[in-house]
Amino acid sequence: MKYYLIAGEASGDLHASNLMRAIKNTDPQADFRFLGGDLMKQVGGTLVKHYREMAFMGFIPVLMNLRTILRNMEVCREDIRQYQPDVVILIDYPGFNLKIAKYVKTVLHIPVHYYISPKIWAWKQYRIKDFRKYVDHLYSILPFEPAFFQRLDYQVDYVGNPSVDSVSNYQQQESVGKSTFFRMNRLADKPILALLAGSRKQEIRDNLPVMLRVAAQFPEYQPIIAGAPGIDPAYYQQYTDGSVQILFQQTYPLLQHSDAALVTSGTATLETALFRVPQVVCYYVPAGRLASFIFRHFFHTPYISLVNLISGKEVVQELFGARFSEENITTELKRIIHDKTYRETMLQNYDEMIRILGKPGASIRTAELIVRRIKH
Repeated sequence: MKYYLIAGEASGDLHASNLMRAIKNTDPQADFRFLGGDLMKQVGGTLVKHYREMAFMGFIPVLMNLRTILRNMEVCREDIRQYQPDVVILIDYPGFNLKIAKYVKTVLHIPVHYYISPKIWAWKQYRIKDFRKYVDHLYSILPFEPAFFQRLDYQVDYVGNPSVDSVSNYQQQESVGKSTFFRMNRLADKPILALLAGSRKQEIRDNLPVMLRVAAQFPEYQPIIAGAPGIDPAYYQQYTDGSVQILFQQTYPLLQHSDAALVTSGTATLETALFRVPQVVCYYVPAGRLASFIFRHFFHTPYISLVNLISGKEVVQELFGARFSEENITTELKRIIHDKTYRETMLQNYDEMIRILGKPGASIRTAELIVRRIKH
């Protein structure tokens, strides 16, 4: 069968690539065409457009690149029309994907399946109308989502979390020993402070300089930046002047051997927890006080990090909006490093969160459901 997938950012590329592998195991004749990234390309099929050309976040960047975004949508619509897949599989990226879903469902009459729900439980709950109209099946990866959607009279399938799959696969098949990792990357014989500053240029620009200033206050640690896929190494150099090492395509080995981490919000917070690395979640947003006010009064969730959302309580500190500052991040990092009880409590809460997420197999379960439903 023919499958068309759309992933608009690095995490979507990762999870879509794992889903594609699982689909190939279930449907050996699977043919893929997609908007995505290098990981999806490695699985096989035709890459129509790389997510680097699509990853615009925030009102101003979207406005400035509106013509490009509209052109990308038109290219995508026409490509799907010509390809005539058996199913279109959308991965997160709601601003783009829900518009594609409407076209695919109402004009082409092709089944639409959505893997990794947009976070409408946090805000923009009105989007549930689009799901009811244009999405045949939604595959949820967060354990609290089915109850949320049920309250909105929309049934979803909870399939488990793909980050659990990715980390489990790495630990079982690709795990790198500490001495090998240090030797391969010519690291100093010091504990590692991992810096995960986001996957987009504007996130890196806003967060990395502060992270580096905080890291400089802990000379007993070596800060190492997890290079984001699709970001040129030269982009990082303007912030580091070559003084801090950047590792590309080694985020999991880096987390495996890190003692602490500074992490922007997103999938990275969950992956850091799955590796049991104590972390500070820190995320810059413009007009911090206003952002905090908007979050408190207009969002429908008390947390921004996946670790806290899944746990249903504050496991990690979320320093964003008015709380984002070099001083606050430094204070929290000191607690993580020096307060053994505080650190151990965070790790115990990680273990509880991992139990809530359940066993690996999200990609396999989703693939089997998609293939079975398309065949019938």
